[in-house]
Amino acid sequence: QVQLVESGGGLVQTGGSLRLSCAAAGLTFNSYNMGWFRQAPGKEREFVARIRWSFGYINYSDSVKGRFTISRDAAKNTLYLQMNSLKPEDTAVYYCAAGTGTAYEIGGYSYWGQGIQVTVSS
Repeated sequence: QVQLVESGGGLVQTGGSLRLSCAAAGLTFNSYNMGWFRQAPGKEREFVARIRWSFGYINYSDSVKGRFTISRDAAKNTLYLQMNSLKPEDTAVYYCAAGTGTAYEIGGYSYWGQGIQVTVSS
């Protein structure tokens, strides 16, 4: 049974940093795209970043490129999202996901965490 559990969210001021973690159980990182998505109030869920370590693929949405860094610790089976220079528009529920389909699309992911709130105050 696959489980993805996010942690590390919270409230931060504009310009601050947070690191999200996603502890994974029941899957092997190298076999999946591991991604982060987010959903702001009243908006659709959107792609943020993904890593496919076995192929050396790391990709970001344009809105977070240069500010966010996705990484993973295979020994701990944990995915991370380091978020720097946070802006109010980064406020959303952030989701960790695993899948083998199209990396930038929600439908490409079979497994999802419960989501964690990130709030950036202005």
